[in-house]
Amino acid sequence: MNFDCAGRRVLVSAGASGIGAEIARALAEAGAHVQVCDINADRLATFAAERPEIGTALCDVSDEGAVARMVDAAAERLGGLDALVNNAGISGPTAPIEATDSVAWMRTYDVNVHGTFFCTRAAVPHLRRAGGGSIVNLSSVAGRLGFPLRSAYVGSKWAVIGLTKTWAMELGPADIRVNAILPGLVDGPRIRSVIQARAAATGKSEADVEAGFLADISLRRTVKPREIAALAIYLLSPQGRSVSGQTISLDGNFEVIR
Repeated sequence: MNFDCAGRRVLVSAGASGIGAEIARALAEAGAHVQVCDINADRLATFAAERPEIGTALCDVSDEGAVARMVDAAAERLGGLDALVNNAGISGPTAPIEATDSVAWMRTYDVNVHGTFFCTRAAVPHLRRAGGGSIVNLSSVAGRLGFPLRSAYVGSKWAVIGLTKTWAMELGPADIRVNAILPGLVDGPRIRSVIQARAAATGKSEADVEAGFLADISLRRTVKPREIAALAIYLLSPQGRSVSGQTISLDGNFEVIR
């Protein structure tokens, strides 16, 4: 079965690279009208050249006013809004709690939690006007497990789970569905940076850190960004019309993160 998003008007945050770009491309291929925002102007320019049918906007999701303007502009360009993918997020600091920098801590919450809140708050009136819709939040396997040395990231991703559950209850009567995807060890530059930081913090080699992560995954393999995009497509499609308030792990069964 192909999950059809024909005509759906979708905004994807941090959509110019990585998981966000995979989701945006998959949505376009499924027939959706797509707009992405990103904080990186160079990545936006590259993505726009690659996929000119997808709209782009420069935006820092932690900037409340900028988000409100960006979401309204996206809805105007698309002729309304049917769905939102809250993909923007940062890895945050890797350090024991007593050595965690407060500025880095705050920045992690500004992007991962406040950015998700700002985008959702701005999008909901448009979704209501459309008669309903769907919101997909990107959390993490760290949103259901502890992860030593990553307090800021873990706390922020657990917060996204709580927001997902709450918004699903609050917005359900308006036929707005809210779900969260919890990726595990995803191929790409972000996990490389996490592995490098953890190696530096623990004195282990990067190879040993990666091997340790894989040993904690039942399937002993990483997740491909395209797999995450496929799940997002299902959740955003009419076939996912009865799925809401769910936190869906896509991690090969991460048993524990040590």
